[in-house]
Order: sequence, then structure tokens, then C-alpha cells
Amino acid sequence: MKSKIQTIIVLLFSLVLFYSTSLQAQEPLGDRMKEKLKSEEFNVTFLLQTFGNVTFTDRNFNSGNGYELDANRLGFRGVLDGKFSYRFQLEYTDAPSILDARMGYHFSDNFEMQVGSFKPRLSADLDPNPGITDFIDRARITGAMMNNREIGITFLGENDGFNYAFGMYNGNRLQNENDGRFLYTGRLSYTFGNEGNSLELGLNGAFNQTKMERVGKSGLTSMGDRELFGIYAEFNRDPLFGTVEYLQTTFDAQELQAEETISGFYATLGTNLSERDQLIARWDHLEYNLLERNSELLILAWKRKITSLFSIHINALALMDSEEYDGENQFGLKANFQFQF
Repeated sequence: MKSKIQTIIVLLFSLVLFYSTSLQAQEPLGDRMKEKLKSEEFNVTFLLQTFGNVTFTDRNFNSGNGYELDANRLGFRGVLDGKFSYRFQLEYTDAPSILDARMGYHFSDNFEMQVGSFKPRLSADLDPNPGITDFIDRARITGAMMNNREIGITFLGENDGFNYAFGMYNGNRLQNENDGRFLYTGRLSYTFGNEGNSLELGLNGAFNQTKMERVGKSGLTSMGDRELFGIYAEFNRDPLFGTVEYLQTTFDAQELQAEETISGFYATLGTNLSERDQLIARWDHLEYNLLERNSELLILAWKRKITSLFSIHINALALMDSEEYDGENQFGLKANFQFQF
């Protein structure tokens, strides 16, 4: 039965790939939608994603065999009177929920204040929206160490190649309640070169005083005073592009009654095969100091823009030397068909 499911899914993926290569880039309706729904003052965004998973080894790897909905979002954003900005985004995958609800004020072209709920700017991998990430899933260090959204205030800007962001948040995801302790974050980066031939080097750091904080998707709870730091480098020299990032967090884990350290890195290298196609590879390393969850994940991805709104992504996965699976290597495929406006 398992082999039949795998065969059906692979055949479906193959059919989608075959027909996607023959579609023409004529999209007058898409152009009219952009004219009506996108402007500086009022910009509507949609994101619809459907995943297909194939596992060739352990059924628990790669979410097993089947299909799933991932990011299905509706958002609104804009800039009013040249100084005030807003962003409101809802997630509809399970039940309607607020992701982003922020307002901003531009003191100048290079300096802005934002308040509300939004990403805390602690990882280069977390920055892009899920519709334009290099791979279907984000790097595992991002999910293991941090929360995707926080409520608070941040100041950000740029000056002569330098970019910075410093914030203070509740430190407990999107919960309104706070214990009077806060998450403090900072990022500083510098970009060499210009678009098409650039190198960005950056530092991230955070200190979360909040007690009983759930640490990302690690399943662990911080007793307070959690530290996080990281470094990253991004380059773009057409047709090549890539990112290397290292993150580490240390905290007292309630479940372990001891200090745990989670660390890891990823290295990504990609090339633009054409205006519509990309081929990307990643080495993703994750390790825990106390828990037996260390492993290496290798990913090879192909991304194709069918039109400016529709795209398909295929990821081949190989999980190596995983302590979670008693050292047995795991293999699978993941596909994403998406609409992004």
C-alpha cells in the first residue's frame, strides 16, 4: 500500500512538471489584478500553498506520505502620506489567526519605528515570506530556536551600506499577557557592492528574560534569561547566489532541569538556470548539547515560475546520521504548488 501511494504521488508530480514546462507566460488577467489591487497606499497580498510529501524510509520522516496545506494567507499593507505604514496579515490554514498587525512611522527615508506583531529579525532565513524562500521548509535552526512572530516595538534603518534593527518584545509569541520581562533583539549588517553583485555580512543577538517561554519547535521551555546569537553572510553574483548562517541559543530547560544549548548552521548555494528556473542545494546541520537529536539534512531543490503568480517547487531530502532515527538515513521528496500575488 505504501509503495502504491508513493507511485501515485510521484506520477502526479511528474505530470505537473511536464505540463508546467509548456505553459506560456501570457497573463493579461494577472496584470489587470495588479493594476487594481496594488498601489503604494493599498497593496493586497495572497499566498496559497499545497504540499505533497513522499517518504521512502520511515513513515514519520517528512510528514509521511500525503498532501497538506501550508501557508494560506491574505494580507494588506501600504504607506500613507509618505510617513505612516501599516501591515495586516491573516493565516487561514487551520483557523483564521493574526500573523502580522503592525503600524510604522518613517522619521526619514532611512529610519523607521514599527509597533505591533511581526517577525523579530533574528535570522536571515526567517526574513523572506514563505512564498519566496529558497526551499519549501525553512532551515531547521530557525524553527528550533525562535518564534516566528512577537509583539513589541522595533527601530530599524540603513545608512551608507549599514542596516540595523533593535527591538523590545513581550517574548512570548503572540500572547498579549506578559510577565513584566522582555525580549531584547539586535541586528547589524553591512552590504558590499550593489544589486546583482553584492555581499552582506550580519550579526544577530537576543536576550529573552521571559520565563516559561516555549523555545521554537524544540519542545523545550526556557526558565528565563535565554541567550541567542548568530552570524550570517549572503552573496549574489548573477547567476550564483547563496547564504551561510550560524545560530546558537543557551537556556535552562524546564523539561531537562539543566542548561541546554541548541546550535546549528546551514550553507546554501544556488544558480539561476533561466529567468524562471533555479537550482539550489543546502547543507543543514542541527545539534543539541543534551538531547539526542543531532543530524545532517541535505536538500536539492528545483524552483520554476510557471507565470508571475504560479510556481512549483520540488525538494529532494536526505537526512543523514540522525540520532532521532537511531542513525538510519532517511530519504524523501516534497513538492509545493503555490499562487502568490
